Amino acid sequence: PALFGVSVSQINLLLDTVLASLLPTGSVSWLYYSDRLTELPLGVFAIAIATVILPTLSGQRARADDPAFAKTLAWAIRSVLLIAVPATLALAVLAEPVLATLFQYGAFSEGDRMMAAASLRAYTLGLGAFMLIKVLAPGFYAREDMRTPVRIGIIAMVANMMLNVAFVLPLMWWLNLGHVGLALATSVSAWLNATLLYRGLRREAVLPESPLLFKWIMQILLASAAMVMVLLWMMPEGALWAEWSWWQRALQLGVLCVSGLGIFAVSLLLLGVRAADLRR
Repeated sequence: PALFGVSVSQINLLLDTVLASLLPTGSVSWLYYSDRLTELPLGVFAIAIATVILPTLSGQRARADDPAFAKTLAWAIRSVLLIAVPATLALAVLAEPVLATLFQYGAFSEGDRMMAAASLRAYTLGLGAFMLIKVLAPGFYAREDMRTPVRIGIIAMVANMMLNVAFVLPLMWWLNLGHVGLALATSVSAWLNATLLYRGLRREAVLPESPLLFKWIMQILLASAAMVMVLLWMMPEGALWAEWSWWQRALQLGVLCVSGLGIFAVSLLLLGVRAADLRR
């Protein structure tokens, strides 16, 4: 049950791939490339945080230390948001430069880059939800509640299937988004999953409402907005990426990434965020 509860997004991706095989040639590849980039922050950060907090939550639950349990979950949510928000905006802004630098060689054309960038932006809309699911589900597992995440996962999977039909099938010609619709359906269903998990923890008084979380989100949003403005100002024209060699693309992308990260970090400091705020 635990495996299913945290793997709904991956199962939805598998369903997306099956449906994408029925769409125009290239759809499966466009989804694959965009999903790989979305999985990077998910695999490096969210899964690592989830792995760390589960034994901690289990120990706190065994000791009936509810305040510490709530603080650990709140720390995990704050940590995930610190990565998810800027990563979402950065991937959306740098979608084409990243794809051009990593994949636009040989048979991968400029048209492929644009199509993959469209699905990447649709996937990034759900990146925050993908990451939150990884840290919210352990809140149930540590309480020996395996059924709730599975039930919520089934709801999200059914919603994803219905949205796939609504966004992709020719019957809905007025809303036929092609492969982008598959990615968008996955993102929407992921937010449904994360929202239901969060509401379930709140309903059981496991995760009390905290005004500090709202302040934290606002600080991250403002810092991310500053990062986006700098990236848009620095980013070269799209046509140049196809003309450059691989090392020129890599160098320019590296400058953009380092600059964006620097502006984000400095903005957080100016907004009052300190390293101590990241400690559990």
